[in-house]
Formats: sequence, structure tokens, C-alpha cells
Amino acid sequence: MYPAVLIVDDEASIIESLEGILSDDGFEVSHAFNGYEALKKIEAESPDIVLLDIWMPGMDGIETLKEIKKLFPNLPVVMITGHGTIESAVDATKSGAFDFLEKPLSIDRVIVTINNALNFRRLEEENLYLRRKTIEKHSINGFSPAVQELNKEIMNAAPSNASILITGEHGTGKELVARTLHQFSSRPEEPFIIVNCAAIPEETIDSELFGHEKGAFPEAAAKNKGKFELASGGTLFLDEIGDMNLKTQAKILRALESKTFQRIGGGRTLSVDLRIIAATNKDLKAEIAAGNFREDLFYRLNVIPVAVPALRNRKEDIPLLVDIFLKTASQEKAGGPVGMDKQALDLIAGYDWPGNVRELKNLIERLAIMVEHETIQVRDIPEPYNPETADDTEDRQADLFSMDDWEKAKKRFEQEFFKKKLAEAKGELETAAAKIGVDPSDLAARVRDK
Repeated sequence: MYPAVLIVDDEASIIESLEGILSDDGFEVSHAFNGYEALKKIEAESPDIVLLDIWMPGMDGIETLKEIKKLFPNLPVVMITGHGTIESAVDATKSGAFDFLEKPLSIDRVIVTINNALNFRRLEEENLYLRRKTIEKHSINGFSPAVQELNKEIMNAAPSNASILITGEHGTGKELVARTLHQFSSRPEEPFIIVNCAAIPEETIDSELFGHEKGAFPEAAAKNKGKFELASGGTLFLDEIGDMNLKTQAKILRALESKTFQRIGGGRTLSVDLRIIAATNKDLKAEIAAGNFREDLFYRLNVIPVAVPALRNRKEDIPLLVDIFLKTASQEKAGGPVGMDKQALDLIAGYDWPGNVRELKNLIERLAIMVEHETIQVRDIPEPYNPETADDTEDRQADLFSMDDWEKAKKRFEQEFFKKKLAEAKGELETAAAKIGVDPSDLAARVRDK
């Protein structure tokens, strides 16, 4: 399908000339002689681009451009004039014109400008699609009152540049909230840089945050940019901020207040423009009282507080989350379960989920690997989520002593042992496998083996 061009000009000779040239070049061309007619044609024909003359009787080109951008904001418009001035070019650009061409027109320039505008529009649509998919991937899913309230807080807080402190238990989705805040901020195309304050050793965290110059310490073989510098223009997410040591807290506070920092071993002061989002599963007020967290840093970070609800406080979202996790798992493993029956859903809804959404996701991934029929049933739910499974396990373990076949008994014992270790790891195959010393796929096969 060829791109459609609408030419808007009150000079019939210009329209006739452009129509012939553009048609020969493969474009579908239509025309209008004034702004009112142009608006009707755009609504009826949905062209891919508009070539619009500035000087027309009645509704002139700038007025028409403003109306087009109000009604069809993503439609690229290229302005054409035989009386070009800097003032009219600036006015057209401010009103949303993609480019500005002067008569007499250079046909090569017209073709290049049209193709540039169409490519730009395609990139915008691709970026919009990718951004929408990113938001869908990282958003907190659910329709419960708790999630609706959370989403309202996110939408209110996102456009601001103020610091945000996200609180919530392990596994509730604090990073997802941070990513959503970034996507709906005024800087979604800029970097989103994560610092896990609990995972970085105390002796290297300064270098991680602020960078270092070559030779600043024995291991510094080259200059290194820190997270503050990498996040400039975008968002710096300080995850598990409650685990940061007091010395580094002081440096973070100073950098936030001055919006400047220095690399380790460097004398140059660098300026930074970024938005800070921090997250913690700790009660920072209790940490302040215990002397583990700076009160001034807390108030600097807690400009906008956002609390993420625990799964036990939004259990009505569990069926939706199960469905999402099963669909994701089915893309990785064909032939696994595609649904969960009501009794099984009711059973897991009665569990308190101390590991929150992360624990539920791990369970569903585990069931997707182990269950071979289409619908997950109560008997498929393992302990500790299913009390009946725990009773069955005790009965099977008692039966081991009455079995004549030693190999079968040993195999059954191994299976129960692996199931127990998997439950202790809250369903995380890789964690359980690492503790036992087996491959994750081997662990999954042994647990599933009948």
C-alpha cells in the first residue's frame, strides 16, 4: 500500500504539478483548495501526510495547521509558501509543522522531506508501541480497590520531578511501580538506572554510585562512570535504600541537595539532572530511631510516599495474576496447563502469601513445569499451599517402610526430599537446585516423575 499525500493549496497549477510528480513516484495523491475542505478530506481519507500552503484565502495555513494538530496530532504536516519569512517558519514550527518548504519547490527536496516525515511518523508509532508494551509488562496487574488506589497514586506522582519513596514487603512489585513511574514521567525516553543498595559491597558502593577516575585506587585501570552520571536526564532507582550504610547515605544526601558530585579520585565537580525514586521493605522511621538511617535523607526521599499493598490485601487479583503467569509460562513450555479450576483458585486464595506476588509467580511457574494436564486441580497444589498435600506426603513417607522394592522406595524418598527443598525455596527452581547441587531441569524432572 502506497503512502497517501494530501496537497492543500489555492493554486491549481501547484496542485496539478505536485500531483503528477508524486503520482509518478508511487504516492496516492488527493487535494483540497482551502483549509475547511482539507479538514473534511483528512477525516474522510486519513492521509499519511499533508502538504499545506501557508497563504490561502479564508482559513490560512497556520490556522489549518493548528486545527489539524488539535484533531489529528500524529499526522505530519509540511508547510509550503511562496513568501517565506523567518517569522512564518517559526510560527509554523511552533504550531507542530514537521518542516517548511519554499516556492519555487525543488522536487527532490519535496520527495526527501515527505520520506523523512513518513519515517519519523513510523518511528514515533514504533516508540509509542514499545512504550505501551513496556508499561504493560511492568505495570501492577489487578482490579482490586488496593491496586486501583495504587495506580491513582502513580498517575498523580509520575509527572512530577519530586523524589518518591516506595514502601512495601518483599515481592510486592516495588521495582514495577518504579518503572511505571518512569514511563509516565516527563522523561520516559531517558535512562532508568537501578542501584540495588543491598547487593553492592560497602567498599565499592561509592564507585558504583559516583564513578572513579583511572588510578583512583589499585583496581581502577580505567575511568568509570557511576550510576548518578549514567542516569543523568532520567531516573535513578535506589532499591533497598534501607540497607545503605550511613557513610554512603551522607554522600547521597549531599549529591541530592547540590545536584553535583565528584568521581572518586577526581577534582572536577559534575552537575546532574535526574529524578530519584527509592524503595525499601523496611520501616525507615524505626531504622531512624535505631540510628541506622539518616532522618534528613528520609525527608529528602519521602517527598511523595507510595505504598505497595501486600498480596494478602488484594486477594481478588489472584485469579487474574494466575492467568497472566500461566500464559507467560505456556509461551516457554508447550503442552503445560492453561488454566486452574475454581477449587484450586479458592485454595490458594486462602493462603497468606508471605512472599507476595513473587511467591505466587514462582508457584505458577513450578506448576506449569510439573503439571501435564490442561487444568491445574487441587491435587496438583503442593504444600504449604495445600494442607491435603502435606497429609498425603506424610502417608507416602510412612508407606516407604512397608515397600518391598528398595529402588522404588529410594526413588520415592528422593522425590519427597526434592519437593521439600523446592517448597523451602518458595518454588524457585534455580535456588533449590543450587542448594541441592543439581541442574534445575533435573530437579524439575525428579519432582514431576511418578
